Amino acid sequence: MFLIFLRSLVFNVLFYAVLVCLIIVALPTFALPPRTTLTVAKWWANVTLVLMRVVCNIKVEFRGVEKIPQGPLVVIAKHQSFWETFVLPGFFHHPIFILKRQLMQIPVFGQFLVKTGMIAIDRNAGVKALLDMTRRAREAVRAGRQLVIFPEGTRRAPGAPPDYKTGFAQIYSSCGVQCLPIALNSGLFWPRRTFMRYPGTLVVEFLDPLPPGLPKDQFLTRAQAAIEGATGPLVEAGRKEQEQLIGRAPSYASSGR
Repeated sequence: MFLIFLRSLVFNVLFYAVLVCLIIVALPTFALPPRTTLTVAKWWANVTLVLMRVVCNIKVEFRGVEKIPQGPLVVIAKHQSFWETFVLPGFFHHPIFILKRQLMQIPVFGQFLVKTGMIAIDRNAGVKALLDMTRRAREAVRAGRQLVIFPEGTRRAPGAPPDYKTGFAQIYSSCGVQCLPIALNSGLFWPRRTFMRYPGTLVVEFLDPLPPGLPKDQFLTRAQAAIEGATGPLVEAGRKEQEQLIGRAPSYASSGR
């Protein structure tokens, strides 16, 4: 475990050093179209994937990429780690996220989020926040963007009971486009609330798109069943691999919130 600790330390130093360098590189993009800023963000994701493989022995596998529809889209992804928030956008032409308002207040980084049109939500604003979020999401999708949502609202540890909110179904109904579910097991390798990075094969699986126009109850049921049904086997396979690599899966990987 000491070697994993050392690798994690080296990785995090390099990860944040690259982030700072790319933020400096991206400063001129404030005067350029938003997609230029998104391109720099993709560079950050690609460099991070290399660092994960070389420093931490974390391989990343993307399955079902051919299932990603073209054009406007609602994307709903399992959320276990910070990792997917900056890697998943690279698979979409003009992505937009719904994220917590506090991220917009981070100096410089928050300004980049504003420039790229990300949708901030005040989680304490109740119905008013949901209505505003739905309106902005609908406008973005109708403008041809791909809206990425984490339907559980926050990160959940691998194996924790699912906690899907109902707001994402309202957004799906309002947007009137296909919905792409995504399963993953990132929390086993890039866990919440720790700088440790554990070796193994991180898998992202793009699932069969759900058609537009489903009744909300049916959509909720199908969306959760698709994501959870695919996530479970990915987590189980990841744990078995970790047991072979390091003798056991980290104990907190299966904990709750």
